[in-house]
Amino acid sequence: MKKIIIPDYGSGNYASIVRMVEKAGGIAEIVTNARPIADDEKIIMAGVGAFDNGMKHLSSLGWSEILSDAIIRQKIPVLGICLGMQLMCIGSDEGSLPGLGWIKAHVRHFNFPDSSPLKVPHMGWNEIIVSRSNDLFPNTQEAQRFYFTHSYFVDCQNQMDVLALCHHGNHFVASFHHDNIYGVQFHPEKSHRFGLALISNFVKKIGEG
Repeated sequence: MKKIIIPDYGSGNYASIVRMVEKAGGIAEIVTNARPIADDEKIIMAGVGAFDNGMKHLSSLGWSEILSDAIIRQKIPVLGICLGMQLMCIGSDEGSLPGLGWIKAHVRHFNFPDSSPLKVPHMGWNEIIVSRSNDLFPNTQEAQRFYFTHSYFVDCQNQMDVLALCHHGNHFVASFHHDNIYGVQFHPEKSHRFGLALISNFVKKIGEG
């Protein structure tokens, strides 16, 4: 089983991810100093906060080129969580810096009329709709609920990249998948048994041959 590497770029609650990976039966390591990713490793990019701040930290700490080489050339499996998912996109309405550009998608802001009862940020438990067969989400007929807290959402250019949807005013992308790249807008580390099942699938199935 491959080790899970969690790059520390100053924008995440990494310890909770480590605990969830270990609970799923895997081994996780928070890596503070940027270094190449080995072929027997996988990556979880966790993150909270602002888009430009996240990109600045990835660049200044030396992670941007290393991660792009690992993901694009080596085809290392990666799971982006919340901001980690958004940083994989081309750019964001939240900032002016370009994203990593691994996924053809842009990050949009929820925009509701003043008269709308819908709140921003979208926060709390919400059910997702899995749109196609995959190895990340548990294969179950039971409704799957995850914990969200975000003001921005991913808008995929290629609908074939959409893995799951959620509804907040309109449907938005709750998860995407393209080749070795996975992203989830919610927090599996805060989503109890459904989050544990998802992390377990990433640890035990994806990229394990």
